[in-house]
Amino acid sequence: MIQLTESAISAISRFIDQADKDVFGLRIRVDGGGCSGFKYGMKLEEASSEEDQIIECSGVKILVDGESAALLSGVTVDFLDGLEGSGFKFENPNATESCNCGKSFAG
Repeated sequence: MIQLTESAISAISRFIDQADKDVFGLRIRVDGGGCSGFKYGMKLEEASSEEDQIIECSGVKILVDGESAALLSGVTVDFLDGLEGSGFKFENPNATESCNCGKSFAG
């Protein structure tokens, strides 16, 4: 379903280790909005819910709600760190178009 690059796994693990609370995993979701119609959201979660799909990638737990699952199928998440800034980048084969920021898409 969702793939994480080694860079993304390293960044997520670092954020979990630095969190000031116990973290069960990272929620990745799709919300309406953004410059192309949908936008990605990420949040560290203390627990999962009954509706969540839980995907484990190299020890990192990813939580995905049922509504977001279809739009995230086949997505690769990378973490880029460069002179122009750092952040997560989503490569989504389901997107019919994406904006340049890499954080929103049309489905």
